[in-house]
Amino acid sequence: MVELRTKVKIVSRKLIKPAAPTPPHLKSYKTSSIDQLAPPAYVPFILYYDANGDKNEVDERSKHLEKSLSEILTLYYPLAGRYIKDKQLVDCNDEGAEYLEAQVSGKLAQVLQGELKPELLNSLVPNVMPSETTPLAFVQVNMFECGGLAIALECAHFIIDGITATTFFNAWAKACKAEGVNEVIHPSFDLASFFPPRENIMPMVPPKKPGPRANPIITKRFLFNKAAISSLKATAKGGAGDSESLSKRQPSRVIVVTALIWKALIAVNKARHGHLRASTICHSLNLRGKTALSIPDNSFGNFYMVANARFGGDNESKFELPDLVNALEDSIKNGLDDCMKPQNGDELVSVLTKSLSEVGKERERGETDIYMFSSWCRFPFYEADFGWGKPAWMSIVAIPMEIIGMFDTKDGDGIEAWVSLHEQAMLLFQNYPEIKAFTSQI
Repeated sequence: MVELRTKVKIVSRKLIKPAAPTPPHLKSYKTSSIDQLAPPAYVPFILYYDANGDKNEVDERSKHLEKSLSEILTLYYPLAGRYIKDKQLVDCNDEGAEYLEAQVSGKLAQVLQGELKPELLNSLVPNVMPSETTPLAFVQVNMFECGGLAIALECAHFIIDGITATTFFNAWAKACKAEGVNEVIHPSFDLASFFPPRENIMPMVPPKKPGPRANPIITKRFLFNKAAISSLKATAKGGAGDSESLSKRQPSRVIVVTALIWKALIAVNKARHGHLRASTICHSLNLRGKTALSIPDNSFGNFYMVANARFGGDNESKFELPDLVNALEDSIKNGLDDCMKPQNGDELVSVLTKSLSEVGKERERGETDIYMFSSWCRFPFYEADFGWGKPAWMSIVAIPMEIIGMFDTKDGDGIEAWVSLHEQAMLLFQNYPEIKAFTSQI
């Protein structure tokens, strides 16, 4: 077991300001009504880089990282500002992003190859305590004894979504490698013009964190390799004699993995309660290029929807993988179809708030099990090259709420599912026969 918790020492902490002052006419960045819907949370991820050359080059790499971060913040200037909640805007005051350096005892290979508990990775990301003066972006550069690096980025979700965070990280990498921002695509800051802030809009409410006496949340990683996913796709299409299923397009990797996890969760709750229960899967979908509005693909901010797939809990025959795949595909198709209809931003925001409101009411009634799924598959994490090669691995950290995150394996064919469940549910989940059959638990 890799022990990291007591072996990560913060050795420096500073604010990195943009290399050039933000012009006066850009000092106030208005957030959008979709930003208002996002959870009031900071979301981290970590990219791991093998040692490349002399260990003494780590100091030189750190200088390059700081310099290029300062340069890229001139393009992504809201991330160097501070959020003023009452005014629904970011004061782009160039106070800076927080930049931490940490020394890690041990070698990166221990993390990449060893058995580890996801919560041990939490010490590799900044510990953010939100307040009015809290930076909107944090970076922690973790330096291993071998010269390997783990670079963590943690950003305010109420300002940007996962696509923007990944684009920012990759732009920073490109600026570091190219020694300048000339090759970097500039972000577009127009979302608030399509979706102005609204009064009395309620953000998405994440699942409650357990109290001190509650059943603790456990996070585990489950790896679905290419062969397992191919087998799941074949199962999802139904038997060879089913002409309707044969004519259907093969479901995606994300859909079949989500459906299997959902099937296992339905079984877990049946075992815990003694009967089938209704459940809802909430899946986040990037909306760039998927609406009738002329919104640039490089838009900075939150631009996603939550599609809700439902299992009624009253008919065991609909509990099979093909049925759950169909429910997921229908929910995503219907959600995206609904987002193509609006001809203006106000109508689109109404569609998004309706979807979130429905789940909020279900959660209040307490009769439906609700699971949040977030897929980061096809996000170009493994392209982020700072000049010393592409990442060896990408990860998140343990999350103290019931949620499922999905990420590409490095080869792009498999999926790593990070599943966070209450301890009792996790014991049942990890021993569910199909989870054991189709995954390797890490």
